[in-house]
Amino acid sequence: MSTGVTYRNLEAWNTVCCFLRLPQLFCTCMAFSLVADMGISRGDIGNWSMTIWGFCFAVTLIIVTVEFFDFESRFPFFWYNLSITYACYATLLCLLASSIYSVTYVQFLPDGPLQDRAVAATAVSCIASALYAIDVAFVWNWYEFDEITCYVHTVPGLLKVLETFTAGIIFTFLSNTSLYLHQPALEWCVAVYSICFILAALAMLLKLGGWENILPVRFPIFQLGLTLFSVLLYISALVLWLLYQFYEEFGGQPQWSDDISCFDDLMCTWIQRMAVAILTAINLLIYVADLVYWACQVFYRD
Repeated sequence: MSTGVTYRNLEAWNTVCCFLRLPQLFCTCMAFSLVADMGISRGDIGNWSMTIWGFCFAVTLIIVTVEFFDFESRFPFFWYNLSITYACYATLLCLLASSIYSVTYVQFLPDGPLQDRAVAATAVSCIASALYAIDVAFVWNWYEFDEITCYVHTVPGLLKVLETFTAGIIFTFLSNTSLYLHQPALEWCVAVYSICFILAALAMLLKLGGWENILPVRFPIFQLGLTLFSVLLYISALVLWLLYQFYEEFGGQPQWSDDISCFDDLMCTWIQRMAVAILTAINLLIYVADLVYWACQVFYRD
């Protein structure tokens, strides 16, 4: 794989910058500013959403700067694959922020200026998500890289994005350490999420950097073993998380009503436990789909 970009359709880049990059910067900055202007009334969900919008704004600004000054060739990997992969993550992040912010916060605000700002922030966040999605879907073709495949336009690339993104959401809930501390079985679950995230990120970096050839085995076989290992780990995590969080025999709380904090807090501890369980099951299914794909690549295309 090429280690850099020595050519670029300048007209295509100008189109992308004017109709996608700059609006992405505007929308993420606007969402951040609207919520920041709410002061202490924005709450924890507002702070979390601001972190996402601020991150997307900063990374998009870096991408625009690198492409504007033509620094792509200085990177030891194919730059445009990285930027499109980021756009895929940004699509999911802005969509997630819009959804959670509106469901858990905006709808409970009384009519007035605060609600107007929150609704406006949600709207521009949705627009940002749509702009990033357009970036993922169409921008690659505008650059006319006919001999190079866009990583996130492939099945394994998209699955890796979903695996790491879902794990990232799980880590957000696990920031509440009371969910698992002092319980070895649950701490093992946290270790599983961390190990699988690192392995998936490693596989992505190898592919994005074009470093598959440094492996002692063919990349499909490496991916098959890696994914099988992750599936087994996730199965153990799902079983243990369900047992120790929702079965009374293991000290869990089987019903929502057993957690008195849920009567006052929409994101109470029991809800967080359930969210982690659901996300674990979803990510397990994604890993299984990934496993099936690589099994087909190894056993039916050799």
